[in-house]
Amino acid sequence: MNAVMQRGTSIALACRTFQISETCYRYSPILSDENEERADWLERLTKNKRTWGFGLCFLYLRNVQGYGWNHKRVYPTGRQADLL
Repeated sequence: MNAVMQRGTSIALACRTFQISETCYRYSPILSDENEERADWLERLTKNKRTWGFGLCFLYLRNVQGYGWNHKRVYPTGRQADLL
């Protein structure tokens, strides 16, 4: 990032020089705030709707609550919180 910002090098050239992919250059980790929000939603849903599995909880969050979360982002959060 320093080569791109300070020297004005293109991202592609900097990535080739340092032998990293452009995906790696652009990657930004999920903020822990988002993980906490997902875990909180899953915890509340599993307490209120005991018969719902992961699929129903995920569909509720996507379709009713309007969160655009991908199931691959929600599932690990639930597993880490031991909710499933």
